[in-house]
Amino acid sequence: MAKKVHRFIWQFVIGFGFLSGLWTAIGIDPEAVMINALGTAAAKISSDPALHTFFVLLPTLILIISIVGAYLNGRIYGLIAVLVAYVAGLVILTSVSAGLVLLVVAIAISFIAARRKK
Repeated sequence: MAKKVHRFIWQFVIGFGFLSGLWTAIGIDPEAVMINALGTAAAKISSDPALHTFFVLLPTLILIISIVGAYLNGRIYGLIAVLVAYVAGLVILTSVSAGLVLLVVAIAISFIAARRKK
């Protein structure tokens, strides 16, 4: 169980929540940049409209998979933890102390989510 909690915190709370909020605060989205680069490269190789549609829909698919994964691993408390971590990432550039407090709160909620998921 401890391994599962550790994975949930790193993968969803810090990776999906906190880092997404931080990238939003900075103003860039590395996922979108990489997908656009791959889409441009794929368009040069093949002009298939289905391939273009796939790269347009890919960010939405990744977001949906991430939300479903967070829900399956932590239920409602897990989603709340990810949301709090996202807000922590948003505010960390303006107030380091508030961002760190929110991140600690998100991690604490993750432990609650892991215990309630049983």
